[in-house]
Amino acid sequence: MSPRQDRRPVVTGIGVVAPNGIGTDAFWKSTREGASVLGHITREGCDHMPVRVAGEVRGFDPQALVEERYLVQTDRFTHFAMAAADMALVDAGIAPGDFGDSPFAVGVVTAAGSGGGEFGQRELQRLWGQGSRYVGPYQSIAWFYAASTGQISIRGGFKGPCGVVASDEAGGLDALAHAGRVIGRGTDAVVIGAAEAPLAPYSLVCQLGYRELSTIDEPERAYRPFTSDACGFVPAEGGAMLVVEDEAAALRRGVPVRAYVAGHAATFTGASRWEQSREGLAHAIRGALAEAGCAPEEVDVVFADALGIPEADRAEALAIADALGPHCKRVPVTAPKTGTGRAYCGAPLLDTAAAVLALQDGLVPPTPHVSDVCHDLEVVTGRARPAELRTALVLSRGLMGSNAALVLRHGADAPC
Repeated sequence: MSPRQDRRPVVTGIGVVAPNGIGTDAFWKSTREGASVLGHITREGCDHMPVRVAGEVRGFDPQALVEERYLVQTDRFTHFAMAAADMALVDAGIAPGDFGDSPFAVGVVTAAGSGGGEFGQRELQRLWGQGSRYVGPYQSIAWFYAASTGQISIRGGFKGPCGVVASDEAGGLDALAHAGRVIGRGTDAVVIGAAEAPLAPYSLVCQLGYRELSTIDEPERAYRPFTSDACGFVPAEGGAMLVVEDEAAALRRGVPVRAYVAGHAATFTGASRWEQSREGLAHAIRGALAEAGCAPEEVDVVFADALGIPEADRAEALAIADALGPHCKRVPVTAPKTGTGRAYCGAPLLDTAAAVLALQDGLVPPTPHVSDVCHDLEVVTGRARPAELRTALVLSRGLMGSNAALVLRHGADAPC
């Protein structure tokens, strides 16, 4: 069944668990102030790793946010997702019964790059150190990349279309597009997002094969995209969950529309083929703008992928120029993730949350640690920049070759 054109997906709720803040208000305050929370990895068992700097979520108490019966079944990445989902539902004003008697009116979609590495490592250590009788029964599900979708659905009683985008980083934007299409086919609301927890020892070892990973020891120098000192990215944990629903359903409930999910497109150009990502990302940008019905000059802000590898940064800058034409020299570009690290599939969801908040407040957040931009981009640095914002473009690329672009619109007349 094709999506109906009269059903428009809108963002009505945001929940965030991020290195720079737990909760939307704390996250946005830190983001708009350009605060950096990068630091040396403190997780036990990681001190001998060549990767020394990351964005850790601090002050997160899962016992205070997730019931015990779910805690024992799930990994840290699912704890993040469940807590953020609760925040998003509260923000959207969704309570039991809001969609009538049908639990099938609400679905759940998440994206995941790896799954529950910390839980899996613990159980494997028990297997080899103590024996199979000491392996818990939840080992079979807690590591699974679909665990967050399943647990959020079960916990909330949501029986609408559920799914998981098992992909690299760009899958976070693809999950949003999937949710939009689900709404177009008749579902009233979708809880959508991604959260990752890649800082356990086993998870970090799995990442060491990425040549794009920064091994610089100084937090202020470890992640500086678009500069001559670019030396890779630093990993991070956390992510964001959104409530995306049909505009008419939101209006019936009397809740404000934060932003319209107006357009999306995705391409694939191959693992670490950053020069080729220029063409793929530009094609995705054009496709997202076309779906949104927006001209390039209507883009008011770009949330960049900002990988931090010279050839990848160059390809992204050229892709933006290819897709936006002369307007690329005027449109402000930002990458708040340089202050928090890249949380894989959670990274573009955090960018999306920041983009929605930027549209609402008319403020482009700065790019921490970046000042000497060596590409022909109008990168916002130092402090936030006030601006009239109606259209935001969010970009993401994955280490395995995915490219995605998302267009968000704001205002009563936002849809074209």
